Amino acid sequence: NIGEVKDLGAVLQNDAAGIGLFRSEFLYLQSDHFPTEDEQFQSYKTVAEVMAGKKVIIRTLDIGADKQIDYFGLEHEDNPALGYRAVRICLDQPDIFKTQLRALLRASMFGNISIMIPMIASVWEVRKVKEIMEEVKAELTSEGIPFKNVEFGIMIETPAAVMISDLLAEEVDFFSIGTNDLTQYTLAIDRQNPKLDSFYDSHHEAILRMLQMVVDNGHKHGCWVGICGELGADTTLTSTFLKMGFDELSVSPAMILRVREEIRNTKVEE
Repeated sequence: NIGEVKDLGAVLQNDAAGIGLFRSEFLYLQSDHFPTEDEQFQSYKTVAEVMAGKKVIIRTLDIGADKQIDYFGLEHEDNPALGYRAVRICLDQPDIFKTQLRALLRASMFGNISIMIPMIASVWEVRKVKEIMEEVKAELTSEGIPFKNVEFGIMIETPAAVMISDLLAEEVDFFSIGTNDLTQYTLAIDRQNPKLDSFYDSHHEAILRMLQMVVDNGHKHGCWVGICGELGADTTLTSTFLKMGFDELSVSPAMILRVREEIRNTKVEE
């Protein structure tokens, strides 16, 4: 999990198998204007080239909630975690979304890029994203700009997405579970509120059952399934995740070697 191009050194130093989550919103957070297509393209191209064929999963714009950007002009919300954020902004303002998708598809020619959409709650949202992506591909084709057919996935971080993961799996190539928000939404606990720390339990049985449900539904319908939330780096659960059948764990560069060691020391009965 990284958010900036400068983090690539730590990824390579720790011998990661790829990048499971590149947080593209940092390009927006570090700018005083909407990043242009070319500005985004250069960043995505650099990441793809440096990773030299290893998979790079880039999450599309995920702002709102605890990540606010002045030039977006977002209105104050009493409950931003449940508000106008992530894919909801992208579908409501498709011009911003299309600019990012164009940059991502152009950069796909320089490495192994996958595109991942955050905060999905309904099948129609995925279908609308795919429709917009097809429009962008048609535009690029008409302009003679090459791109690859990239792997397309979604983040599972709402209870709704968990419960319809069998239907969502029919629409995408992979799932990556965002355990931070999934825990927050499932337990009805604001993870930004320190008074609730003693109630916030990412090991809650409800969370573990949801993880298993997503793995089972994903595999049944041809999706690979990973974790990109903080729980993925919890080595007390590594063997549990292996037994559940997870295909990928995405963690911060500093945790790669510790998690890899735990995996190698775990014997999972078939």
